[in-house]
Amino acid sequence: MHLNKSLLLIFFCLLSTPVIRAQEAVDSLFLWPEGAPGAMGQEEKDQPMLIRYPAPENIATGAAVVVCPGGGYNMLAMDHEGHQIARWLNSFGVSAYILTYRLGRNGYKHPIPMNDGKRAIRTVRANAADWNIDEERIGVLGFSAGGHMASTLGTHFDAGMEGASDPVDQESSRPDFMVLLYPVISFTEDYQHSGSRVSLLGEDADPATVRLLSNELQVTDDTPPAFLVHTTEDQSVPPENSIYFYLELKKRNIPVEMHIFEKGRHGLGMGAPGTAFSSWPGLCEEWMLERGYLND
Repeated sequence: MHLNKSLLLIFFCLLSTPVIRAQEAVDSLFLWPEGAPGAMGQEEKDQPMLIRYPAPENIATGAAVVVCPGGGYNMLAMDHEGHQIARWLNSFGVSAYILTYRLGRNGYKHPIPMNDGKRAIRTVRANAADWNIDEERIGVLGFSAGGHMASTLGTHFDAGMEGASDPVDQESSRPDFMVLLYPVISFTEDYQHSGSRVSLLGEDADPATVRLLSNELQVTDDTPPAFLVHTTEDQSVPPENSIYFYLELKKRNIPVEMHIFEKGRHGLGMGAPGTAFSSWPGLCEEWMLERGYLND
């Protein structure tokens, strides 16, 4: 009889516990259904898309994040800096949208990748009601060159084009927060990642454009809050990229949190289990909670 009561107790506990299922992408959608401006073809590399990972309904918070995989503006690290990140965001109720932006290796130089990113933010915001998203809790997350993309969106946004024939273009492209993982930030300093700069701007870019896309120089009072992660050992994109961006945000009293771990090469994604670096997802979730982004 005691055993039966125990089994019943376990059964009722299971019934009362929310079921959180592993999410997968539900679909992909073209950012410009009628064809992307400046496209040089109709192949996948020419038409930027959003891969949608809506949060499970039973834990959805209303927050959303556009995920920008890295790859030096030459490729997209879609697994460990894309799909794995979307599933992690889903695990605590955040809808994720992986952006497949156009790349320098395919002939798409600035401002085309930035415009793809802006369109992604606008698209999520324009669909907020249908996708059960709070239009004031839409963030951007990027790794490496995707971190440059994310920080570009946080420093080069616009309010939208009033009266535009396309309703999406009427929406603001400003993200409400940024999560930047070992990001490329500067194109002017010794610690720059020259590969990303050349892929995005070309070998002989105008100095004014190089400075414009050095995002530590573009911080304003309207730049959104940021969460920064880097490692001291990163030799591909040195931690100074995060440090000087942090200092510029702090100078303007913009909420910012930074974690620089001693160990770890570049391109770690979520981090190997058991390493200090692998603690960043939990720290980021706590930061998002404290900032109010997870309040349903």
